[in-house]
Amino acid sequence: MYVLLIILIVFVAVLLCGVVMIQNSKGGGLASSFASSNQIMGVRKTTDFIEKFTWGCAATLVVLSIATAYVLPHGTIATQSVLQEEAQNESMVNPVSVPGFDASQAAPAEETPAE
Repeated sequence: MYVLLIILIVFVAVLLCGVVMIQNSKGGGLASSFASSNQIMGVRKTTDFIEKFTWGCAATLVVLSIATAYVLPHGTIATQSVLQEEAQNESMVNPVSVPGFDASQAAPAEETPAE
């Protein structure tokens, strides 16, 4: 289900890019290519259709993104943050940071004789 939603998101995103590229910033867009006066749809109706299709694609993209978050596989969610993992690894390596460790009871480091 997750992979299907990802594929749909990519498809809708590419479709949305194409629809936005068709539009003209001043409202002409696809309608400007129909120069004849006997059009099937009027200039305003074509612009309305493209605008509604753009909003529909954007809404679909938002809904698919939210749905993908809900069906996210459980194995990909991290249980700890990177900082928590680093702190846990350091406490395993550095015995001084372990609670209850008394540094005064630690064995002194051997000194090397001076030559």
